[in-house]
Amino acid sequence: MADVIDYKIFGDDMQLVEIELDPGEGIRAEVGAMMYMENEIVMQTNTGGGLFKGLRRMMTGESFFITNFIQNGSGKGHVAFGAPYPGKIVPIDLIQFNGTFICQKDSFLCAANGVEINIEFTKRMGAGLFGGEGFILQRLEGHGMAFIHAGGAIIEKRLQPGESLKVDTGCIVGFENTVDYNIQFIGGFKNALFGGEGMFLAKLTGPGIIYLQSLPFSRLADRIISASRYQNKGEDRNNLRGFMGGIFNDDRRF
Repeated sequence: MADVIDYKIFGDDMQLVEIELDPGEGIRAEVGAMMYMENEIVMQTNTGGGLFKGLRRMMTGESFFITNFIQNGSGKGHVAFGAPYPGKIVPIDLIQFNGTFICQKDSFLCAANGVEINIEFTKRMGAGLFGGEGFILQRLEGHGMAFIHAGGAIIEKRLQPGESLKVDTGCIVGFENTVDYNIQFIGGFKNALFGGEGMFLAKLTGPGIIYLQSLPFSRLADRIISASRYQNKGEDRNNLRGFMGGIFNDDRRF
């Protein structure tokens, strides 16, 4: 059984989660996620179960190491973790999901001690070859609280048996283990080349709960890179104009 923890989520678009620990209780978190901790909480950084588990986490986009935070005092202790980019933190009570929840790689933030983070390979070859961001997923297992983060706004959908939803693969945050996951060709030559959504979409089929994000980090990063290139081109043009103007407007006499 995982440790039973209490928590509070603060903020709106740049959220953090504060965990309250009783004596001896602990929480495990992605390396570098901690914001602050009280004096009697101790850190223990390790591979979380040996070399193989560390390598498996690296395959899902996480660090090779994981850090445990243990309340070593006689009273309650508090430790807080922040999301790495603008968005929301989603609390996941694994008991409500029969002990298993599937989430997008690189979305894990922290979880109560006793929750395991493993690789969830997609069951179909098509999903593996063309899923893009959805190729390697994370499987959270245990009977405690886990916290995942996502970009932008969070949308919760409850799919009925046989009900399907087509989603951009990057917009998937996580879903219940009962949800079937597959990849479909978007259809149509113009749609595939000029639709801006890529050639493939994820198809999620119920029953089960799914969480979607409005701003995947990959989409945000693409916009930043695109804006940076435009800015650099503008600076290059301005530098060229300044250089040419300096040649023709130079008042020096030789």
